[in-house]
Amino acid sequence: MFDHAYQNYMDHAYPADELMPLTCRGRVRGLEPSRGDVDDALGKFSLTLIDTLDTLVLLNKTTEFEAAVRRVLSDVRLDNDIVVSVFETNIRVLGGLLGGHSMAVMLKDKGEHMQWYQDELLHMAKDLGLRLLPAFNTSSGLPYPRVNLRFGVRGPETRTGTETDTCTACAGTMILEFAALSRFTGDPVFEIHARRALDFLWEKRQRNSNLVGTTINIHSGEWVRRDSGVGAGIDSYYEYLLKAYILLGDDLFLERHFDASLSYISQPPLLLDVHIHKPLLPARTWMDSLLAFFPGLQVLKGDIRPAIETHEMLYQVTKKHNFLPEAFTTDFRVHWAQHPLRPEFAESTYFLYKATGDPYYLEAGRTILDNLNRFARVPCGFAAMKDVRTGSHEDRMDSFFLAEMFKYLFLLFADAEDLPFDVEDYVFTTEAHLLPLSLSTAPHASFFTSNRTELDDSNFDWTCPNTRLLFPDPAFPRNLREPIRSAVDKSCPRPPPYRYVEPGMGRPPLRAQDFMANNVEHLELLRRMGVSLIHLKDGRVQLVQHATQAVSAVAAEDGVRFMQEMMELSSQQQKEQLPPRAIQIVSHPFLGRVVLTAGPAQFGIDLSKSSTGVRGFVTVAEPYSGCTEITNAEYVQGHIALLQRGQCMFAEKARHIQKAGAIGGIVIDDNEGSSSDTAPLFQMAGDGRSTDDITMPLLFLFHKEGNILLEALKEYREAEVLLSDKARDRGVTLLPHTPPSLLEPVSLFHASLFRRLITSVRLSLATDSLIIPPEEEATAADLTRPEEERDSEDREEPEGDTDSSSQSVDELLADWREDLEAFQQMEKDEL
Repeated sequence: MFDHAYQNYMDHAYPADELMPLTCRGRVRGLEPSRGDVDDALGKFSLTLIDTLDTLVLLNKTTEFEAAVRRVLSDVRLDNDIVVSVFETNIRVLGGLLGGHSMAVMLKDKGEHMQWYQDELLHMAKDLGLRLLPAFNTSSGLPYPRVNLRFGVRGPETRTGTETDTCTACAGTMILEFAALSRFTGDPVFEIHARRALDFLWEKRQRNSNLVGTTINIHSGEWVRRDSGVGAGIDSYYEYLLKAYILLGDDLFLERHFDASLSYISQPPLLLDVHIHKPLLPARTWMDSLLAFFPGLQVLKGDIRPAIETHEMLYQVTKKHNFLPEAFTTDFRVHWAQHPLRPEFAESTYFLYKATGDPYYLEAGRTILDNLNRFARVPCGFAAMKDVRTGSHEDRMDSFFLAEMFKYLFLLFADAEDLPFDVEDYVFTTEAHLLPLSLSTAPHASFFTSNRTELDDSNFDWTCPNTRLLFPDPAFPRNLREPIRSAVDKSCPRPPPYRYVEPGMGRPPLRAQDFMANNVEHLELLRRMGVSLIHLKDGRVQLVQHATQAVSAVAAEDGVRFMQEMMELSSQQQKEQLPPRAIQIVSHPFLGRVVLTAGPAQFGIDLSKSSTGVRGFVTVAEPYSGCTEITNAEYVQGHIALLQRGQCMFAEKARHIQKAGAIGGIVIDDNEGSSSDTAPLFQMAGDGRSTDDITMPLLFLFHKEGNILLEALKEYREAEVLLSDKARDRGVTLLPHTPPSLLEPVSLFHASLFRRLITSVRLSLATDSLIIPPEEEATAADLTRPEEERDSEDREEPEGDTDSSSQSVDELLADWREDLEAFQQMEKDEL
């Protein structure tokens, strides 16, 4: 898996910062549409390669590591005129260089590899550290969130120095890398600045709860966001307090970590956000996936019980959705549906296995591996999940996937002899870079060690450093997990079926959550409540109520209640987004590994109620707008038609391609550059009249996702897709017994002709000259047709003997030769 991801980055993306695995190219900042703050990690410094250096060594790829170090030294520039995130550059690039340096020194000391190495990576690390230092030039000592690599912080002209706020994690996650840089080089300036920032954050804590907020003003020290947790914006602050104690041996960090009163936040199995002034009051009703690292941190400090309980909750959410959603509610429903291949859950799984030795965590690791291979693996790497509910993809593979995910998974399954060095001699940074524990005794280390009094032992009453003594009973973890085993499923019950009745009759009225705009009965109920439905041209639906038009006063009250529910539902949907659909490219070479996020329609087949979805080859409709009768109906028939948005209503397009015989349709946005990354999906509305006549599915793709499908069609001349509510398992997207030769791309005309050839083979089964087992016969004959077409043909086929008894073998072979010659002539003409 690592080789697949790393080699595709090197082949298709290097020297770019990241790989775009769907389009098989590198992501270069400024050449791709901006993703906002996410792009601040990109600095035109081959980010993924630097982030992966020490992973290569851990996975016993020493030769590749040596080649990678030479590439970094010869190709990477750090003086680019580009604004980057101080936090991301520190943990990924500075950490990557220091981790690479640690590995190079270790290999050199062993005397087998890297004998030429003269601390070149360390010199690059110090250069980068000096480029980050200007960000700390503030009155508080908290760093600006961004810095220009070439010009530092110079105000608006360099697009830096204008920010007033930073997150707690952004300011408090510098100490490991900066202290390591100081102790490797003997220059204390880096550790001094990192300690000063941590001191200021501690000074500004809420004194009653000892909690810190999530966002702080870097000039005044006022808390901008007063919620506190262990998720996004604050996570690695707590991680670095504990790990700084482990790496540097300073009791000050340990004291602050335990005095943070994390018991307010850790409410096993939940991890809650609370107000720093009212720590017993939850600050929000959802959790984000970044907090999945916390059970691993709890293991490090010996707090195993809540670690087991919280990890079990996270594992249940993972099994429900295949991946941890970017955020999920405290009753375990999806809040933000993305999953950018984050490694935090794998990290905690590894630490819990190390602590307990329970093989249950090996099974959890297997689940992670299987889901990555089944749902995220694409031909050019691994693609982030745009929506865990549908399995759709985002054209993104962050550097942390190579830096962290494969480290923790390899360590989880590795035996001691599989490892090239003892990982117990190192501490993992938040980006899983390896820093040697020997740094605590490095030159100048005594300069930083505080002369604090001994810690209050009461802080440690609930911890124990030796898990082997704490848990002699191997059943102990299972006993903690058992009560949580069904918590997720119990909290996400399926709503019972609802029976619609007429409003105003003393029985339950129509509820907003059950309303469907293409349901005639629902529209009649709305009319009786005085609610009218207006379809807007951009695909949205508008509801207006006139109480005087209701059939009764009770019905009017039901209408008011319905409108209030609809407004609440609309507000909730804007936060959670509409449930999208999936378009999965299942033909060669994609084989189901590329999934595109699509918007649904309010008419046609509801794919969420279809167990199989609709599968077929795509073809471009003519006219492309689909607003008049289709002129290439012979190609559209039996296929999924591609259409362009605009010029007429969606339902009108659907009717035209359905009349031409299409089994489905995909509307592609005409707004160049639009993407589901940046624009919210919407449901395509009808045209104000009954749409019951539309019996096939219609999905909507933004321009960027549509281009991926069009490029696949252009390059491979055929593209078969599956339209569904959620991507299907990659392992079963091809029919069984598919001959490899039949997977090669052929034109639409050739596919049609090939069906005739296969039919000829099928008809000759009555002779002794050719025998095909029945299951292979069915597979070959049915290979190139959609499931629906095969079903209908099977139903229409008369009983008894077919053409095989009425046509001679010689005639069949003559027809076959004629078809084969025509096929070969077509090949020549095409060439």
